[in-house]
Amino acid sequence: MRSGGDPTRVSRQVLSPHLLFAGMLAVLAGIPAARAQDSAPPGSARPVGDGQTLGSPHRGGTLRLAASSSGGTLDPQINYTSEYAQLFTVLYDGLLNFRKADDRTSDEVVADLAEAVPQPEDGGRTWRFTLRQGVRFSTGQEVTVADVAASIRRLFRVGSPTAGSFYGAIVGADLCLRDPAHCTLAGGLEVDSATREVVFHLKQPDAEFPQKLAFPHASILPANMPDHDLGNVPAPTTGPYRFVSYDPDRGAVLERNPFFHVWSAEAQPDGYVDHIHYDFGLPDEAAVTAVENGQYDWMFDMKPLDRLGELGARHTRQVHIRALYGIYYVPMNVNLPPFNNRLARQAVNRALDRRAMTILYGGSAVAGPLCTMVPPGIPGALDECAYTKGADLDHPAPSWQGPDLEGARRLVAASGTAGQKVTVVVQNTNVEMSMGVWLRNMLQAIGYDASVKPLAHAVQLGYIQNTSNHVQISVTDWFADYPSASNFLDDLFGCENFHPGTDNSINIAGYCDKDAQAAMDAAKQETDPARAADLWAQAGRIIARDSPAAPAIRINYIDLVSSRLGNYFYSDLYHMIFSQVWVQ
Repeated sequence: MRSGGDPTRVSRQVLSPHLLFAGMLAVLAGIPAARAQDSAPPGSARPVGDGQTLGSPHRGGTLRLAASSSGGTLDPQINYTSEYAQLFTVLYDGLLNFRKADDRTSDEVVADLAEAVPQPEDGGRTWRFTLRQGVRFSTGQEVTVADVAASIRRLFRVGSPTAGSFYGAIVGADLCLRDPAHCTLAGGLEVDSATREVVFHLKQPDAEFPQKLAFPHASILPANMPDHDLGNVPAPTTGPYRFVSYDPDRGAVLERNPFFHVWSAEAQPDGYVDHIHYDFGLPDEAAVTAVENGQYDWMFDMKPLDRLGELGARHTRQVHIRALYGIYYVPMNVNLPPFNNRLARQAVNRALDRRAMTILYGGSAVAGPLCTMVPPGIPGALDECAYTKGADLDHPAPSWQGPDLEGARRLVAASGTAGQKVTVVVQNTNVEMSMGVWLRNMLQAIGYDASVKPLAHAVQLGYIQNTSNHVQISVTDWFADYPSASNFLDDLFGCENFHPGTDNSINIAGYCDKDAQAAMDAAKQETDPARAADLWAQAGRIIARDSPAAPAIRINYIDLVSSRLGNYFYSDLYHMIFSQVWVQ
């Protein structure tokens, strides 16, 4: 995700104070110390308890959030950004959810609108749920199995970015993908209002189906929601908060949902604050100052490199560094020159200075070189590096050793693409602009006529996905929707995730390879974890050979909060949980 969703457990290294790049000093001296407050032993994190906040002395007040821009559509079944997934997790609910916990159990799936997490039947092809009674939308309308059925069908009707990759195994999904307007999922989805039963029938086993139902795209909305992108109009919510107002140019105001009650403390605990004000338009530099001064309690955007030393030295107690299932990578359009040539794509992979990208992100305390598209710590990740000095695809190194510019120049010359114009499309924040400028310089050094095109955060992801914009190469990040290799390989390179002419084509490279797809499809059906990991590794090697993207760095998460914010609460997939922090 991102742009949704997330993450791998990456090591927390201490930054060397001597790292220099292009005259830039990455000063993080104080920040490693700041993470000590986040280093509690496993299992020692604060429990949610019964999920109730009524009667707590910390209940009340307004949480003030800031971002440089809005995050796109408010439709929870379409939006695929981490900015709004973080917001949606306290607004909407699915049949299942990820546990709201401040420890590693936040990766686990728990029952939400369903009474329990079911055991698969028929060898993993049938999943049977019972809907809870008494849950209401923020309009007061009770949630019914009709709402569940309509919401799952709506995923296909509105062209959700994950309709094919996440929910394509449901019987009838093929017809829905071909003819979304007439989607019924006949034979694949059954509901019974008398028993409140919801049954999914799959064409083949899917060991990750519970995680997919826990993702925000499977949020349950009222059955009368229109079959088009909601845009700036919020849907009724089930969680502890609801929208009061929304202006994509200015911000959002949320208040308590008067019809909310705690039905599952693990999935959706009550909130502490009464209101959430989310303001848009504050640049990252100004946002850091505003949070330092207590004008805001939290900021979404990455912290500019030139402010990290200041944060570590003067605001240690307000800084949190946490492990993150996230990466930065460089997708290349395999259908446009010069990157419709595999040698040209391999040249970028070989020339990419991952140490430089690490420094531009903030240094080794918060990032590290990444050689493959699946971050370490996730089953199926490759513990090898083919695109580095002294290595190749047949003789990979155990880790990244350094860029190979001479080898890259030879590949560009052999490809016959030298001298072609290349435009790098990046977000206009400090970190991404720095990465984009560096990538432009690298492309020039290996033989291309390169330039940079910066875009606002709110539009860049959709822009680079849409083939109509003819984007050749870009820099972007990706956060796993849940901890699986499928989130990085199938999501980003699966044939079913390439949708030409739309902003919902997360296969930005436009890559489709039958051998890689066959390995990924087999891995998705495999119920043996070891065998599944082998299949993901097989797919990873095929994708590495074809180089539709260049993995750059794996990242940790730097959070900055105001001095008045208490009970800092972090989950792997959605980061700071807005309902579980307090401001009194």
